[in-house]
Amino acid sequence: MSIVLAYKNFAANRNISHIGLGVAAINTAKVLQANGMPAEVWPITSAADLRERLRKRPQKHVIISAPWIPALEMLALSNDFPQTQFAVTCHSNVGFLQADRNGTKLVRQLMDIEMATSNIHLAGNTRRFCHWIHKAFGAPCAYLPNLYYLGSMNPRPRPPFSCGTLRIGAFGATRPLKNLMSSAGAALEIARALRVPLEFWISAGRTEGGGDGVLGAVNEMLSGLPGVSLHLNGWQTWPEFRKTVAHMHLLLQPSYTESFNMVTADGVAEGVASVVSKAIDWAPDDWKADVDDVPQIARVGRKLLSDPHAPYDGLQALETYVADGVRVYRKYFAIE
Repeated sequence: MSIVLAYKNFAANRNISHIGLGVAAINTAKVLQANGMPAEVWPITSAADLRERLRKRPQKHVIISAPWIPALEMLALSNDFPQTQFAVTCHSNVGFLQADRNGTKLVRQLMDIEMATSNIHLAGNTRRFCHWIHKAFGAPCAYLPNLYYLGSMNPRPRPPFSCGTLRIGAFGATRPLKNLMSSAGAALEIARALRVPLEFWISAGRTEGGGDGVLGAVNEMLSGLPGVSLHLNGWQTWPEFRKTVAHMHLLLQPSYTESFNMVTADGVAEGVASVVSKAIDWAPDDWKADVDDVPQIARVGRKLLSDPHAPYDGLQALETYVADGVRVYRKYFAIE
């Protein structure tokens, strides 16, 4: 058996890109490899690029991250490589599809293609999305979750925050669906309650679908306040980003819609807890807050800051999620 995880490479000149899909693919591949499933990652630029690679190195399974290859190209791949099973995984839940009209169109087309072929499959990385596809369209949708490689990782003990400058991160692409404004409001409330200076860190250089307005509103909220500074963290490679995450005392990810959320998993790996929404369902329940209740987000944040065991709770939750995911892949690949 051979498995390829293919994603669109937006930095082809460097042969790899440290975007979310690439990071998700390498983590999933590492977990599969550690569990006896030979997987590798292919950054590709087009369907033609994938076709050429498959001609040189035929594969049993190809899992394509996100719907971006045109439907006619997928049909051609199906015909050219009938022994290869192709899965196209939607890496967002239903709500986020409103930001990707072309992706939504391709999801509809893939359902028809799956009916007409024996080796093209629509997939999702959250059970909620897969259940919706089945109930709304009566179509199959394989559940192929993101996996996160932890190895023998053990979060470094962190004493509860008590004094000094409080560093809170709300990282990721600046999109309205990330609920950054609520994160900024909660971070400010936490710092005021603890009577400490605040550094509020967010990602810079990737505003999408109204993100410029979100960033401007956050700046208007925080600018000029004594003891409060907004840090725009430029887009980094994943190893560099992990170091930035480790520098935080707390992460805020109260997204309106998610399917996994790599930032929260990075925080777990670095021993940093996150306040999340119910959309990030694998996280511990006591990390979750109402997306539209900023005081509640702040209350959960203060609790996590004072709890030295919070990082271990997150690690246990992520390990449970990954173990379930490994079983899912074994079933998909028909491995007993």
